[in-house]
Amino acid sequence: MKKKDVQYFKEFLANRLEELLGHADDTVSGMTAPKENFPDPTDRASLEADRNFMLRIRDRENKLIKKIKKALERIDNGTFGICEKCGEDISIKRLKARPVTTQCIECKTKEEAVEKALGL
Repeated sequence: MKKKDVQYFKEFLANRLEELLGHADDTVSGMTAPKENFPDPTDRASLEADRNFMLRIRDRENKLIKKIKKALERIDNGTFGICEKCGEDISIKRLKARPVTTQCIECKTKEEAVEKALGL
């Protein structure tokens, strides 16, 4: 992979990481805000449903944060863009679609086919 491509992904991932960490801070401050008193149980249920939805989103973002940190580590140690299964280069097109990926499209497709066949 060319140095300019590696630099592009490093900057992209670092910016995405910063953005996700900002969301996490907003969620924490939003959850620690004083509780509102709702006389109507439906309003309270709606608030709780919204909070649960937000927590699920943040949980997914937390998992993505971990993947981004690992991708940045791979950039630093020179293994970014190399498939962990076959050792071949991962295409730039795939990395642009999924920059945290660790597998080329062929290996990922095979893995998903096996999982589907096993019912996982």
